[in-house]
Amino acid sequence: MIKTYTPKTSDVTAEWWLIDAQDLVLGRLATKIATLLRGKHKPQFTAHLDLGDYVVVVNADKVAVTGNRMTEKMYYRYSGYPGGLAEETLSDLLKRQPDRVIRLAVRGMLPRNRLGRQMLDKLKVYPGLEHPHQGQAPQPLDLAAWPQVRVQA
Repeated sequence: MIKTYTPKTSDVTAEWWLIDAQDLVLGRLATKIATLLRGKHKPQFTAHLDLGDYVVVVNADKVAVTGNRMTEKMYYRYSGYPGGLAEETLSDLLKRQPDRVIRLAVRGMLPRNRLGRQMLDKLKVYPGLEHPHQGQAPQPLDLAAWPQVRVQA
């Protein structure tokens, strides 16, 4: 009889990754971040456990988008009150809160339950190059090795 192997969260160690988002396409960057947060890059991946890694993203204010998305993509917030719908474009949100753009893109690619919220807590996004996670020694992850990730200048 063959038994099914189910990993324990204590058996898998979470690594720290450092990603420089400068000139990376937003959606393609978000898919790779979501893969790392879910742990799908590990051979022990199990859908109902949080076996993912921590991801630190720097230069979030220099992320790139294709087409006319800077002016046409809209973000909406609703306060719950009549007339409380606020909308802003991607370019305005990048100026105001550049970390929120990446966080919202990744959030849409994670499960919509408490496990997804737990995975999203492992995402750390910063607008500049500085981050307070040097103590964890995040390994730099170069996404330029994969085709179609960088914007051709």
